Amino acid sequence: MGYGRGSDFAWAQPVAPKPVSAARRTRGRLAHLAGTLAEDGVARHLEGRGMTVLARRWRGKAGEIDLICQAGQCLIFVEVKQSATHGEAAQRLGAAQQGRIMRAALEYCEKEGHAPLPEMRFDAALVDGQGRIEVLERAFEEAFA
Repeated sequence: MGYGRGSDFAWAQPVAPKPVSAARRTRGRLAHLAGTLAEDGVARHLEGRGMTVLARRWRGKAGEIDLICQAGQCLIFVEVKQSATHGEAAQRLGAAQQGRIMRAALEYCEKEGHAPLPEMRFDAALVDGQGRIEVLERAFEEAFA
């Protein structure tokens, strides 16, 4: 079937992506660094509460989990959110993201050979602009119960 210039699309010119400004790259790097520092702080905080950090930024097909911890026989999947206030950070955890985290947690358990499924908990760790940490245990399990 012809489109006027052949069927191999050799005539098509690639579209170059818009260049990313230096300011935007800098903001992206700073946001990544701030997120990493927040996760490191939360990991230390949770270890101080007796948890063992099993994985950081674990990535599966369903998505990424910031921290995977263990306390006794319970696996704890932690989403770290950072913003100027704890309230603003909490608002950044939407239902779609919660679903992805739960699916990723099941994927993690399957890949790590946790059968039958262990006790699991989904927490949110909120980090404000001063670096203060508030952990909300079972932060979004009720939304899917």
